[in-house]
Amino acid sequence: MPDTLKITLAQLNQSVGDLAGNAAAMLAARERAGAKGADLIVFPELQLIGYPPEDLILKPALIERAAAELEKLAAATATKGPAMLVGSVFVQDGALHNGVALLDQGKVQAIRFKHELPNYGTFDEMRLFQPGPLPEPIIFRGIMLGVPICEDIWHPNVCKHLADFGAEIFICVNGSPYEIDKDSLRIDGVAKRRAVAAGVPLAYLNRVGGQDELVFDGASFVVNGDGSLAVQMTDWEEQEVLTSWTKTAKGWRCDHGEIAQHVGQEESIYSAMVLALRDYVTRNRFPGVVLGLSGGIDSALCAAIAVDALGADKVWCVMLPSRYTSTESLVDATQCARLLNVRYDTIPIVPAVKAFDEMLGPAFAGKAPDLAEENVQSRIRGVTLMALSNKFGPMVVTTGNKSEMSVGYATLYGDMNGGYNPLKDAYKLTVFAISKWRNENKPRIGLGPSGPVMPENIISKPPSAELRPDQKDSDSLPPYDVLDPILIGLVEHEKSVDQLVKEGFERETVSRIERLLHLAEYKRRQAPPGVKLGTRNFGRDRRYPITQAFRTA
Repeated sequence: MPDTLKITLAQLNQSVGDLAGNAAAMLAARERAGAKGADLIVFPELQLIGYPPEDLILKPALIERAAAELEKLAAATATKGPAMLVGSVFVQDGALHNGVALLDQGKVQAIRFKHELPNYGTFDEMRLFQPGPLPEPIIFRGIMLGVPICEDIWHPNVCKHLADFGAEIFICVNGSPYEIDKDSLRIDGVAKRRAVAAGVPLAYLNRVGGQDELVFDGASFVVNGDGSLAVQMTDWEEQEVLTSWTKTAKGWRCDHGEIAQHVGQEESIYSAMVLALRDYVTRNRFPGVVLGLSGGIDSALCAAIAVDALGADKVWCVMLPSRYTSTESLVDATQCARLLNVRYDTIPIVPAVKAFDEMLGPAFAGKAPDLAEENVQSRIRGVTLMALSNKFGPMVVTTGNKSEMSVGYATLYGDMNGGYNPLKDAYKLTVFAISKWRNENKPRIGLGPSGPVMPENIISKPPSAELRPDQKDSDSLPPYDVLDPILIGLVEHEKSVDQLVKEGFERETVSRIERLLHLAEYKRRQAPPGVKLGTRNFGRDRRYPITQAFRTA
C-alpha cells in the first residue's frame, strides 16, 4: 500500500446532454493530469451527462449513450495515466441512479450510488432517481476511498457509515448551485463538520458554469481530518489542481497547497450574472444579444453584464425613445453605449404609438388615457426588439429586476420580452450596489472595459419608466429602501403581514405589497428564465399557484 497519493481535482464546466463533448473534455483533462503525475483524477457530479439533467434523464436513448460513453472512458484508462472518478447516470434493476464510477486499467472497477436525494428548493431528484444504499468505500491502490455525492454530506449518515467501514479519504463530488454566501456554508457548516466527526480528510469538488436558471461557482476545496483547510480552489473559473496526500501515523492527510482568494460579495453576485448569461447564450448558439438601452440603471447594468459575458462585439444596444423620453435619458444611454463600446442604434417608437392611437381610438372612445396607453409603448418596444432578434439572430436580453417582478411593475409582452434576464433574482437595491461596484471595478472573469461602464447620473437619478410625463417609480411604489425589505420578508422568508408590521412597517403598505405580489404570479409564470442568486428565486425555488385566495393581511 502506498503512503503517498496524487489526486487531480478537475473543476470543470459541463454541457447538459453533450455526452461526447463532456467525455472529450474529461479525456483532455486526464492527459494533463497524467503529465503532472496524478494517480487519480476526479470530476464533478454527473459530469458525463451534465447537471441538472431534469427530465432529459427519462429518455432511454440518453441512458444508453451514457453507458456507451462511460465504457469508452473506461477503455481509455488502459493507457498510461491516472484512474478516473466519473459521475453519470446508472440503471440497476430498472431504477435510475445518480452515481460515480471508478475507471482504471481499462475497466469500470467500481460504482457507487447517491444515497441522499435532495427534494427542496431547486432540487427534485426524488422525482428522477432512486436512492442508492448506504455506500461502502472503494478500494483504490489499497486505499479506502469514501465517495459521498453532494447531498450525502449535508446529512451525517453517509460519512459516518463510510468511516465505520474504514474510509480513509472522503472524495465528495458535487453539483452545488451558487447562492449568496453559500461557499462559507459548504466549508464551515458542512464539510469541516463531517471531516472532524470522522477524523477523515475530505476533498470537495464542485462544477462551474451556467445551466439555465442555475449557475455553479466552483470554489472546490480540501479540508483535513482536523478541520484545517489544505486547498482552496478558485471561484467562477475552470481549474485543475493536483493535490498531494501523505499517510501519517494518524491517517491520511492532504499536503498544504494553493489557497485561492475568493472574490467579494458584489463581484460574486456580478460574476454569477455574467457566467450564467455567457453559458446560456453560447450553449444555445445565439450569435450575440440585443437589448433596449433606456438610460435607466437596469438596462445599463444588463448591458455591462452582457459585454463582460460575451464581449462588446456581440452586444447590440437600442434606444427606443417615445415623446416622454427625456433628454437626460438620451444623453445617459449614449454615454453608456460609448463607455461599453457597443453598437448603438436609435429607433423612435413615436410613429408606431401614433398608429396604435389611431387604431384603438374608436374602441377607447370616452376613456381617459391610463395604464393601457402606457403599456402599448412598452409592447411596441418589445415587438421592435423581437423583430431585430428575428431578422438578425441575437437573443433579446430582458432587463427587469426582482423588485419589479415581485409586484408586477412590468409589462407582459413588453419589457418582459426576451430570452434571458440576468437581473431576475436581483432586488433593486442590489442593482444599485452592483452598478456602483462595477463602475469602480472589473470582474476577474469579465471581458468588458476596466473603467466605468455607465455614467454616474444613471446610478444617482430617480428611476422612471418614462411612459407618461414626469413619471417616477415612486409614484406607484414605495421607496426601494422600504419596498425591498418588505419583499425580502414576504418572498425570501415567507413572513406574514403581521410579522412585518411588528418589525416596523406600515400595515397598509405591507398589505398592498402582499396583494400585488400574489396578483403578479401569472406574469412571472410567463417571464423568461434568469439566474438564481438567493434562496428563493422566482422559478425553481418558489412555486406558488397562480390561482389562490390566501392572504395573510
